[in-house]
Amino acid sequence: MIVDYHMHLRDPEERVDYSVEGIERFVEVAVERGVDEIGFTEHVYYFTATRALWSLPYQLERCLYELETYVDAVVEAKRQGLPVKLGVEVDWVGERQHELAAVLDPYPWDYLLGSVHWIDGLGVDEAPGIWAHRSVEEVWAVYFAALGQLAASGHVDVLAHPDLAKIFGKRPAAIEYPPLDGVALEISTAGLRKPVGEIYPDQPMLSDHPPITLASDAHVPQDAGRDLDRAVEYARAAGYDTVTVFQGRRGRQEPLG
Repeated sequence: MIVDYHMHLRDPEERVDYSVEGIERFVEVAVERGVDEIGFTEHVYYFTATRALWSLPYQLERCLYELETYVDAVVEAKRQGLPVKLGVEVDWVGERQHELAAVLDPYPWDYLLGSVHWIDGLGVDEAPGIWAHRSVEEVWAVYFAALGQLAASGHVDVLAHPDLAKIFGKRPAAIEYPPLDGVALEISTAGLRKPVGEIYPDQPMLSDHPPITLASDAHVPQDAGRDLDRAVEYARAAGYDTVTVFQGRRGRQEPLG
């Protein structure tokens, strides 16, 4: 079984396209690349239902879309028999995580994908962002503290690009990885397309063999399933022979590959 559980529903020009036709484009490419099942995980700040939680111009400029439109498109695609799952990429919002969870609770998610992009309003994956006034050691420490809080919240099922702090290739001399119990980690090929040029996460994050998913983080149909053959090899090198498949926020293990 090969899954791609991180993608954003766009047309080939990266314009939002919450439609069954848009979903079909991703499915077609993914199937050609040997992917059995895909999951859509739009950024949660795109939806007006969550607007009260955002303050950054980047977030507010994108907070334009109806959550129901997105959910209905994926649910209809599932009804038609397409191999898709319904998810959303849930940002860490600190003490307001319960508030965000309450907004999302009524919808029929298959899984919730957690991520940390901003800390104190500054981007981890932006330059200069959080890097402008903090040392590399401090960035990694606060990033992993936030990631650990998100994992422990009970409000997400998988962590996206779990060591995103390596995006620019900057690492402290010694890395202390946080406990991330109760969640799966995605093995993401998105890092291959970033300055670091590596798969997320580094192998030490997988040493205790947490459950895993696979991910391309596709923002256009052309990237669906991209480089997942390398993700499978990476997972096998870390000792995995199963992948987590989600339905109704419950995970089960299926043979990998």
